[in-house]
Amino acid sequence: TGSPAMLLLLTLSALWGPGAAPPSPTQPHAIRLEGDLTLGGLFPVHARGPAGVPCGPVKKEKGIHRLEAMLYALDRVNGDPRVLPNLTLGARILDTCSRDTYALEQALSFVRSLLPPAGGEGMCPDGSPPRRPPPERLVGVIGASASSVSIMVANVLRLFA
Repeated sequence: TGSPAMLLLLTLSALWGPGAAPPSPTQPHAIRLEGDLTLGGLFPVHARGPAGVPCGPVKKEKGIHRLEAMLYALDRVNGDPRVLPNLTLGARILDTCSRDTYALEQALSFVRSLLPPAGGEGMCPDGSPPRRPPPERLVGVIGASASSVSIMVANVLRLFA
C-alpha cells in the first residue's frame, strides 16, 4: 500500500496521459488531497494550445515532474509526525496550460472556495439550512513557473490575503 499522493501519481497517466483530452475552461484537470491545511499548486502540466484551444500536449519535464515534486514533498511532510504535529497538509493542484490567462482563471477557483455560495445559503426541502463542508484553509500557492503567470496570480490572490 502506498501513500495517498503516490496513489494519485498512479492515476496521472489516466488523467493527464498522452491519450487524455486536454482540460477545457469549464472542466479543468485537478488533483485534490484532503488535509487540515491546503497548499495550492499551479503547474504547466500541458503546453500552450493552438489558437482557440487552451491546452496542448502534456509537458513531462517541466510540468509532470514539478507536480510529482510537490506530491513527494507533501508525502514527506505528512509522513513525519515531528514536522507538523497533529496537522496534515493537503493540496489542490491545477494545470496552467502554460498560458497566463488560463492560469489566472484557474487561480480564481482558489478565491471562489473562500466566497459564500451564489444565491445565498438556500434551504433544504425540509426547511433546514444546507450542511456545507467547512471552507478550505488555503495557506499558500506554489507556482506558477513563468513570471507572467506568477505576477498575474499573485496580484489576484493578494486581494484575498
